[in-house]
Amino acid sequence: MDLLHNSLELIEQYMILYGYWVVFFGVMLENAGLPVPGETILLVAGYFASEQHFNIALVMLIAAFGAVVGDNIGFAIGHHFGRAFLLRVGRYVFLTPERFAHIDSYFHKHGNKTIFVARFITGLRVFAALFAGASKMRWSVFLFYNVSGAIVWSIVITTLGYLFGQSLPLLVKWVGWSGTILLIAALLIGFIAWRIYRRKSASGTPENSEYPKKI
Repeated sequence: MDLLHNSLELIEQYMILYGYWVVFFGVMLENAGLPVPGETILLVAGYFASEQHFNIALVMLIAAFGAVVGDNIGFAIGHHFGRAFLLRVGRYVFLTPERFAHIDSYFHKHGNKTIFVARFITGLRVFAALFAGASKMRWSVFLFYNVSGAIVWSIVITTLGYLFGQSLPLLVKWVGWSGTILLIAALLIGFIAWRIYRRKSASGTPENSEYPKKI
């Protein structure tokens, strides 16, 4: 039996023992930045709902609440400690002060959309809140799009588990592949946008819009 099947069996055993608490803490810890398979846990919870072990509406509510709590923890860490930490260790991961300034600029202009969409993208789901906090994104704006994204994400993922949970290993792989594809697409778009910005800067092309101080 492979690692995925073992992991799914372990998650199912914990759900039998601890019920909805596994959903809450699994989703919350993943969104706070810890390596916990929160999305997989939610898919399993959706499957449990289809087998009448859980209430599907309650699973969605708990998952959305856990995602919001976890992301707000990540945002708070980024806001109070993340900026100094990222600048200190940035030289080891090619995150120079200049590139961090680009991240600041990006979150000032597109942070709201990013927080909403990142929920469905592997990797970004974990780090988007941290970068939003480190970039001093306004918390009220972050909270609105964070809650909106958490609600949509919890409904979509729980429903997938509910409808297709009979083929749970295949479903987990399919959702994981989809998130990875979206991550690659996001990185490519970001790289192209960065190259365009660099080219404009090198040619002295003036910016069309003034840099907003706040979102």
